[in-house]
Amino acid sequence: MKKVILTGKEKSELLVEGIVTVILLLMLNFAVVMMIRQMIAGNPSLESAIWGVKNGVVLGNAYHLWSWQNLFIAVMGIGDAIVVYWRLIRRYHQMQMRHVIAELHYIAEGHLEHRISFEVNTDLQKVIASINALVDSTVRSMEEERQIEKSKDELITNVSHDIRTPLTSIIGYLGLIEDKQYRSEEELLKYTHTAYLKAKQMKVLVEDLFEYTKVRQTTTPLNVVSFNMAAMLEQLAASFELEAGKKGMEVSVSTTPDVIMMEADTEKLGRVFNNLIVNALKYGDGGKHIFLDATKVGSEVVVKVSNDGPPIPNDALNQLFDRFYRVEESRSQETGGTGLGLAIAQSIVTLHGGYIYAESSADLTSFVIHLPLKIGQTLTQRGTEK
Repeated sequence: MKKVILTGKEKSELLVEGIVTVILLLMLNFAVVMMIRQMIAGNPSLESAIWGVKNGVVLGNAYHLWSWQNLFIAVMGIGDAIVVYWRLIRRYHQMQMRHVIAELHYIAEGHLEHRISFEVNTDLQKVIASINALVDSTVRSMEEERQIEKSKDELITNVSHDIRTPLTSIIGYLGLIEDKQYRSEEELLKYTHTAYLKAKQMKVLVEDLFEYTKVRQTTTPLNVVSFNMAAMLEQLAASFELEAGKKGMEVSVSTTPDVIMMEADTEKLGRVFNNLIVNALKYGDGGKHIFLDATKVGSEVVVKVSNDGPPIPNDALNQLFDRFYRVEESRSQETGGTGLGLAIAQSIVTLHGGYIYAESSADLTSFVIHLPLKIGQTLTQRGTEK
């Protein structure tokens, strides 16, 4: 912070202001004295009462150090000094305000990185602090707006790319069929089957995209019910038992305590766990186990979906929940992933007032979910914050 530095012109203005004020005060003092003299002219008793020395300290034989006349002159002198000081301070504050306004105009011209760094000893300092805070808030809002626009552009680009790839294949194979460029019925069935698979891939992408945009909205309603998390995980394990067996994997469930009653939207939470288990089956190559663990900790439940497949690189862990992010592009295309599953899972968990993160080591890759046991209070707080 720095003090306002006056220009040469402003210093001259202050000097002229002081001189003019002194001259005006001297003229006023002279006028007051003349009025008093006229009032007491021809009245010796009144003059004696006003100007005479009734009490005082005498220096020598003639000069009275303290008298009504000396007191009157002193009071007038002090009053004049106060008026001059007040006038100069007032003008100085006006000049400070002028400098602040000039800085504000500079910022308004587009120099949003600039801040007013003046230090003043008046309420103007609060105004300066408010202006700087307002500019900071504006810059943050503009940056957030830019990020939103960038995010929208990236979303459109990624969706266009992911839709165009299967769509191109569909059009290509249907074009071959349309032009009768097949040699046998077996080849025709091959073309139609490939087009069918690509169409299903597009359908999955569109459904995931719809789900993602829906759960990203904070106003998305939740159908909250009371349920047993332990029972839900057991049902999930049973539903994936056959598919896991085909891949040589086993799904096991562990809960502490045995019954964990909580509140949530079971349909949306089911989507979260389905996505995580499907990912474990797709990318847990070489692994033998998928572990579903739930533990009640205070007022929340911590659920881990783990597998003993290949670890995820550390530099990829923080990007896993970015939409359309794939650790290995070729492998995801091969397995038909859209890159939206984990982003959807994160949005659903956030809707419930919880959070999710991933951790990976040579032994286990785990997705850890923290959820409140009572979601009603969390949703009320979220609505109040809005």
